[in-house]
Amino acid sequence: MAEVGGKNASLGEMYQNLKDEGILIPNGFAITAQAYDHILENNGAWEKLHRHLDTLNPEDLHELQRCAQACRQIVLECTLPDDLKSEIRQSYTRLKEEYGGAISLAVRSSATAEDSPEASFAGQNESYLNITGEADLFEAYTKCLASNFSDRSLHYKHDNGFDFFKV
Repeated sequence: MAEVGGKNASLGEMYQNLKDEGILIPNGFAITAQAYDHILENNGAWEKLHRHLDTLNPEDLHELQRCAQACRQIVLECTLPDDLKSEIRQSYTRLKEEYGGAISLAVRSSATAEDSPEASFAGQNESYLNITGEADLFEAYTKCLASNFSDRSLHYKHDNGFDFFKV
């Protein structure tokens, strides 16, 4: 769960354990927390995010909104590393081969602390449905990453004692 989050881990387990029982669970692929770190590291984003988040007072609504918007913009401006894009492209191609070229995808977040004993992150990050085509997939993925820094998500992490940089 630490690499893909609770929701993703559960979906993977259901697919592996129930497909042979004749229960139809769509296949998919997960992009790990390590890939998230890789993107932010390659783009020098960690330092920029720290500049905004290290002194954030989430109880100040205007500061929270300003900070969250700045952090989302930092992530949206990140370029996906070529090695990661290649891996995503390969996984997407495998799904198209399995289901046919006209598939649409859901791009969803799954926080690494999701469904932990301390908190449930359900609904904190954005989900994107009916994604078709490689360009839309990369865009939805990046927007999903950026949603980790929504006002709601940042305040929730603060309220539940989670480090902004660990979830």
